[in-house]
Amino acid sequence: MKKQTKFKKLLVQIAKYAVSGGAWFWSGYILIVILDNYVGLFWANAIGNAVGITINYILNRFWVFNGHKNDKKGRKTTWRYIIYTIINSFLLNYLILYALKNIGIQPEIGQFIAAAFFTVWNFIWYKIWVFKDVDYSKGGK
Repeated sequence: MKKQTKFKKLLVQIAKYAVSGGAWFWSGYILIVILDNYVGLFWANAIGNAVGITINYILNRFWVFNGHKNDKKGRKTTWRYIIYTIINSFLLNYLILYALKNIGIQPEIGQFIAAAFFTVWNFIWYKIWVFKDVDYSKGGK
C-alpha cells in the first residue's frame, strides 16, 4: 500500500473516530450535567458514560476500526473494550471530574477538560490494544 494511501486512510479513520467520540461525549455530557444534582457525580458519571460508551463502542467496532461481526476476534475486542473502558471511563474520568470539582471546576466544564485528554489517550490505546486485531489492509473484514 502506498504511503500516501495509508496516510489518507488514517486521516479518514481519525475523522470517523472524532464523530464517534463526539457521539459519546455529547450523550454522556448531557446526562452527567442533568443528573449530577439529582443522583450525585458518581452515579451521573456512571449513567452518562454507560450510554456514551455503548454508542461509542458500536461506532468504533463496526465503523471506525471496521471490526469483525461474529467471530472470536470480535469477542476478544469486546472484552478488551470493556476492561479498558471500566478503567478509563468509570474510574479515571470520575477521578478527573472529582479532582476538578474539588478545585472549583464543575462537571459542566470538567467534562470538556477530561474529553480533551481522552481524545488522544483513547485513540492511541484503541489502535495499539483494543482494536489491534483488525486487519486494516482488508478493510477490517
